[in-house]
Amino acid sequence: MDRLSHVFTVILIIVLAVVITTAQFVGDPIHCWHPAEWKGWYEHYAENYCWISNTYVVGFDQIFPVNITDRKEAEIAYYQWIPLILMFQAFWFKFPNVVWKLLHTQCGLDLNKIVRMAQATQLFAPVKRQEVIEQLACIMDKWIDTEQVYKWNRAAVAKKRLARFCCLFCSKRHGTYLAGLYTTVKFLYLANLIGQFLMLNAFMAMDYTVFGIEVLSQLSDKRPWTTSPRFPLVTFCDVEIRQLQNIQRYTIQCVLPVNLYNEKVFVAIWFWMFFVLIITIIKLAQWCFTVGLKRHRTRFVLKYLQITGLSEVDFDRKVFHNFAHHYLREDGVFVLRAVTSNSTDLVTTDLVSCLWRKYLAKRTKPPDNTHDRENDLLGTGREPKEDF
Repeated sequence: MDRLSHVFTVILIIVLAVVITTAQFVGDPIHCWHPAEWKGWYEHYAENYCWISNTYVVGFDQIFPVNITDRKEAEIAYYQWIPLILMFQAFWFKFPNVVWKLLHTQCGLDLNKIVRMAQATQLFAPVKRQEVIEQLACIMDKWIDTEQVYKWNRAAVAKKRLARFCCLFCSKRHGTYLAGLYTTVKFLYLANLIGQFLMLNAFMAMDYTVFGIEVLSQLSDKRPWTTSPRFPLVTFCDVEIRQLQNIQRYTIQCVLPVNLYNEKVFVAIWFWMFFVLIITIIKLAQWCFTVGLKRHRTRFVLKYLQITGLSEVDFDRKVFHNFAHHYLREDGVFVLRAVTSNSTDLVTTDLVSCLWRKYLAKRTKPPDNTHDRENDLLGTGREPKEDF
């Protein structure tokens, strides 16, 4: 569902930015009612001046301010910059994905290539398919062996314990780099959405967080769609014209047709951002629940071993516990989840069974006292068994 933010939302905002830009530069974004003696280029000058400067809003039921300072306080200063605001929003929606693409390659494994190879196996003949899956298992096995802690001391053990309890602790050697990075990126998606609302509040000098609620309230009361005070159609502009030493100030009334589009665009963006925010919160909670509890990792791996029937032949719960938590670890399971999401359960089943056989084959070699060394440093003895 991350594509909802960094793909679909970016495309939507860019399309809306193009529409607004077209309305501003192809059509006439502003029309002003000026004195009758202004003709030709006088009219164009006044309208261009009012467009690039800021117009201000005074209701027809209000007393027109005489003080220039009061007029400055009523200015609206954002409608000229709507296309840039939208492009800025699109950039920040894409930013978390850019962070993921730049940093996930540092894990020591070409995750994109693994996923592409897994997808391609669905089209291969059985023999060729099994060869590719064996190749995938060999790549993952080599990667897992490479990213191990080879020098144990109290600092290394403390880091491993921290990595077990905090998924945001990114450590390649302790098998939490990919999972921690992905969790961080998901929090970036959420922070971006909250920041978008706050940014629009500050830039437009309005409470944008309730903008959509106000629209819904208006529609639920069956009131006709009226012009929002945040996107006024009729404004005023002060044009100063200097003739030698004399400066003449003219106050003219202008209409902003472009605000018809701006208002509808930001209503659509509000509802879309609110929808994406709800989905992001739900998916983030689900992911934190999944990655935060070790039993989910165990169940995920065990499910695919049970499909092949390997878990019923000489199955040792302690051996499986070490396979899931000391061999695959969180990053290995993350890669398997990525394969599952982009291919099929059948591919994942065959890949897990290959990795299981490789792990069992390694156990026939002289025992490695890595975990004993870790436990000795902490004085905790053996690793407790875990229910799954």
